[in-house]
Amino acid sequence: MVKHTEPDQTLVKMPSLRAVKSFVAAAKYQNFTRAAEALCVTQAAISRQIRELEGYLGAELFKREGRAVELTAAGSIFFDAVQLSFVNISQAAERIRNKTTTRRVLTLCCSPAFSAHWLAPRLPGFFSANPDVDLNLITTQNFLSMEPGVRPDIFVTKMARIREGYRSYPLMHDVIYPVCTPKYLEEHPEIRTLEGLRDTVLLNLSPYGRSQVAEHVDWKVWLAFNDIDLEARPSNGPHFFNANDYTLLIQMVRNDQGVALGWDHLVGQLVDQGVLVRPVEQELVLKDALHYLTFNEEKEDDEACCRLRDWLIAQL
Repeated sequence: MVKHTEPDQTLVKMPSLRAVKSFVAAAKYQNFTRAAEALCVTQAAISRQIRELEGYLGAELFKREGRAVELTAAGSIFFDAVQLSFVNISQAAERIRNKTTTRRVLTLCCSPAFSAHWLAPRLPGFFSANPDVDLNLITTQNFLSMEPGVRPDIFVTKMARIREGYRSYPLMHDVIYPVCTPKYLEEHPEIRTLEGLRDTVLLNLSPYGRSQVAEHVDWKVWLAFNDIDLEARPSNGPHFFNANDYTLLIQMVRNDQGVALGWDHLVGQLVDQGVLVRPVEQELVLKDALHYLTFNEEKEDDEACCRLRDWLIAQL
């Protein structure tokens, strides 16, 4: 006798995954045409899949306003759930794929400035010594509010504790000093004094978007530590440029556009190479402002992940 198997009600009640995939793309881009381009299908196919899903759920998922669409309350609820599910499916598939190949894919999370100025110049050395490892790099300033399901193997941050299940290793403290190009210093010899430095073109790192950093050092703070009042700058003096993009500021410095504050672990190599110079000898040393490497404790037995951890610690 053939045994009869009852249908799985969970699977039977599931909406079409193709329709759900179209919905996620449309919700992400808030535009059916862009969603279609992302999935390599037609805009009509996206619209048809969304209508099918709305019919199945018995609720409108989008408010249509011309070409743009916006999630309804029901759409937001559904998006939060399916996005997390898709992330979990994607990560599980990636883990299985990794086990069937000789390469290991590791996820490292750090700030954009650290990735551009410290990590990028050193990566060729790591890859040369570790040909079996591929790196998935995530840069952010907001380490506490990452997308659901994202669980990096290693963080490099200024936060000793990010989440449960991670162990932190102290790396180094901040040493901060002014930097400019040799050409700029030659054209502005007055910046060899703190007063002259105060009155030149200053490229300033703004605190915007850096709320998770325990302390923020800008020109006002740095000069105050050296008993110089930034407010005493001449009203008709050179401009004071403010930006929260550190990579932009260093690029402007390298283009001879002014003086910025340099964090030693980010610009020290450029100073050693003579690309940048220190116009004054003063520096601000923050021994309590530590950087940390935070390691996923679940990866303690992962030999490749431990190699990346040990390499970062040794380099820093």
